Amino acid sequence: MFILGVLGVAASNYLYYLAIQRTNVATAIILQYTAPVWVLLYTFARGLQKPTLQRIAAVVLAVSGIALVIGIFGSSGFRLDTIGVLAALAAAFSFAFYNIGGHSILARYDRWTVLLYVILGASLFWLIVNPPWKIMAAHYSSSQWLFLLGFSLISVLAPFSFYFGGLQHLEPTRAIVVSCLEPVFSIVIAAVALGELMRPLQTLGIVLVLVAIVIVQLPDRKSPAEIPLVEPME
Repeated sequence: MFILGVLGVAASNYLYYLAIQRTNVATAIILQYTAPVWVLLYTFARGLQKPTLQRIAAVVLAVSGIALVIGIFGSSGFRLDTIGVLAALAAAFSFAFYNIGGHSILARYDRWTVLLYVILGASLFWLIVNPPWKIMAAHYSSSQWLFLLGFSLISVLAPFSFYFGGLQHLEPTRAIVVSCLEPVFSIVIAAVALGELMRPLQTLGIVLVLVAIVIVQLPDRKSPAEIPLVEPME
């Protein structure tokens, strides 16, 4: 759980923000959301899942949909930077790691216990790398501290709580394809709350992601029950 907290949660978030800083949001998102591909390849290589057309199609549609949603073919495009690209790819591997590792652990232990120790592991790691006195030396204002508190609760603790809950009931491939709704929600919320216009390609991308989620959730009719990622608890 501590390893999952450090190499999964802490690493994926830090590397994603680093990728955004060195490149742009479009580049960081599309590279991080190659994670479904790595999860799919891992489960196939380990013989945990069969390489069905259904799963492959779902992953391809999800990644393609995100590419359209974030507008890589528009004015934002890709902004390549060696460190930024490597950080985004590493974030994708971390994201894939805590999907696979998280599902395995959640099959054995209570979700809240797992969440506690995973977040604790990530917190202790950052306390060593970026100790409290360095943070205090930044002299943040009260409004900045309030923002950081709200951000940590709304954008970190709540999403991980829900996501770990989903990993209890979904295999990693299904869970990570559903997570591709994140940039979709960003675009839709921006359109509703901020009045931003959705371009036709973005709308098509949203449709592709939704289709991918439906496809990956369909039962596999051609193959018998697959080997579970972990042995069931007695």
